[in-house]
Amino acid sequence: MSSPENKVTVRSPADLAAAVPYLIGFHPSEGSVVVIACNDRRIVFAARGDLPTGAEHAHQLDALADQFIPVVQRQQPLTHVVIIGYGTPDPIDPALRALSDAFAAAGLPVVDLLRIARDRLFSLICANPACCPPQGTPFDPIASTVAVRATIAGVVVRPDRASVAGQITPVSGAARDAIQRASREARIRLEALHVVGGTAMYEAGERAVRDALRRHDAGARLTDDEVAWLTTLLVDRDIRDVAVGLTEPHSRHVDFWADITRRADEPLVPAPATLLAVTAWRCGDGVLAAMAAEHALHIDGAYQFAETVLQALQAGVPPTVVEEVLNDVDSEPTALPDDPMEQE
Repeated sequence: MSSPENKVTVRSPADLAAAVPYLIGFHPSEGSVVVIACNDRRIVFAARGDLPTGAEHAHQLDALADQFIPVVQRQQPLTHVVIIGYGTPDPIDPALRALSDAFAAAGLPVVDLLRIARDRLFSLICANPACCPPQGTPFDPIASTVAVRATIAGVVVRPDRASVAGQITPVSGAARDAIQRASREARIRLEALHVVGGTAMYEAGERAVRDALRRHDAGARLTDDEVAWLTTLLVDRDIRDVAVGLTEPHSRHVDFWADITRRADEPLVPAPATLLAVTAWRCGDGVLAAMAAEHALHIDGAYQFAETVLQALQAGVPPTVVEEVLNDVDSEPTALPDDPMEQE
C-alpha cells in the first residue's frame, strides 16, 4: 500500500496505468489487482492485492473487498476510485466487476475498471470505441509523461514483488557463519557493559548508531564486528528508539537498514528489520515497509514494535504520522534472546 506524499497528476487512463508501478514500487504481475483512490485528478492512495482463484473464489473476493474498503475510506479527501486488474478477461473482468459492486455498496464511487494485458489497456466501463476500442488501447508505460517525471524524481521501480523481498534475503554460507561468530563476541562485550552499569550501555548504543549512520553516509560499509555490535545493542528499546530518531527518511538510510537486516544474526533481526520498515514507510515505500515488518514478526511474533508498524501500514496510515504511531508502542522487554550458538 502507498500513500504518496508527492501526488501524481494523471490526465488519462493510460497515465494512470503507467503510474501504477511507480506508486507501488514494482510492476504488478498477472492476477494482480490495484485499487487507486483519487482526489479529482490526483492520486492519493494505491494498494495492490492478488485476485483469488479456485473453488473459494467468491468467498476470497469478498474478503479482499473487506480488506481494501476500510483502508480506502480513510483516505480523505477523495472523489473516486479506479480499480485495475492484470491479465486475461477470464477471470479478471468478473472479479473487477464484483469488487466494483462492493465498493459502490460502501459508498465509494468507482469511475473506471481497467484491465491491462501486456501493452494494451481495456476499460470495462467505457463503451465509446473512439477512446476505448474493443481491441484495447496501446500504451507504452516507459515512454509516458508520468514515467519520465517519476524517473527524474528518482523513483525506482523494481521488476516484481520478489525483487523487493530480495533486499532483505538473509546472507548465507560463510557470511552467515562470520556474523554468528561476531555476534557471540558482541554479547560478551555487552555483558561487560552490564557490569559497568549506569548509562554505559545507552551511551555505547547511541555512539554505535551515530557512527554507523555517519560511516554509511560517507560511503563505507560496516564490518561484521560493527554489524554484530550494533544489532546486539539494538535489542535495548531505548537504543532502538535512538536509532529511530537518528534515521532520516532518505533512500540511503533505507539501503543502510536493508544491509543490516540481511547481515544480522537471525535472533537479532527484528530491530533492524523494523527500523527498515519505518524508514521505508517514511519514504513512501509501503511494499518494502510491510515486507520488513513481516520479516521481523516471522522471527519474533511477539515483537510489538513490528506489529504496531505493520498494523499502521495495513490500515493505510500515511507516513507523516509515523512519530505519533511510534509514541504508542508498548514497552518491550530488553533481555537479549538466547544465544543461537548455544542452541546448536
